[in-house]
Amino acid sequence: MNIKDKVVYYSYKYNGDYYKVTNAIAKNEEVKKYDIKDNYITIFDNDYPNNFKKLRYPPWVIFYKGNISLLNKSCISIVGSRNACEYGVLVTKKIVENNKNKVVVSGLAKGIDAIAHIEALKYSGTIGIIGSGLSIKYPYCNSFIYDIMEKEQLIISEYPNHVTIKKHHFPFRNRLIASLGECLYVTQAKIKSGTMLTVNEAINLSKDVYVVPYPLFEKEGEGCNLLISQGAYILTEL
Repeated sequence: MNIKDKVVYYSYKYNGDYYKVTNAIAKNEEVKKYDIKDNYITIFDNDYPNNFKKLRYPPWVIFYKGNISLLNKSCISIVGSRNACEYGVLVTKKIVENNKNKVVVSGLAKGIDAIAHIEALKYSGTIGIIGSGLSIKYPYCNSFIYDIMEKEQLIISEYPNHVTIKKHHFPFRNRLIASLGECLYVTQAKIKSGTMLTVNEAINLSKDVYVVPYPLFEKEGEGCNLLISQGAYILTEL
């Protein structure tokens, strides 16, 4: 059995856990007969995105629904708060419109992520990167977006179809959101949020981070203003 088939088996056996899969490869663990119906590509395939290969922990297997060719198109990443404010929604829509020739990457969370995905459907398309198996539509309020994207766009995960929601999966998947885009846009963020974790991943990858400024004392944008004070690029016009 070739290495490609082995990593897929290990990914199923260990529920997509990167470290356990890596350990299984190193030990050349025995592979038993298995049947996998999910669509997937591995790190050994030609259509595996080069940006993922630059990660410290590149996913061994990417499971997907939709148009896999979107992975190798020019992309931007957009992230923001789950409780989107009117201003955050407005600037998110404008950024997508101004990048209409780019595929928009986000995390299929509610709020800013959902706005970015929906708006991108009007233009060059969108990729959702989730932190569970592809059978899980989380949050449920975004299920209609999942239904559209898994047919006409692209949803990917490093976790096999049967893997349920685990809290630690989401910060780990943020490295994929940060890496796939040419740059990262932050349109709304509080001081403590998953958005800030994605920014850290982008910085580690030497990606440009563009941040929308907010008025003083507006809590919805305190994280944005902090990022600007720390050296992120400030968006002064759209």
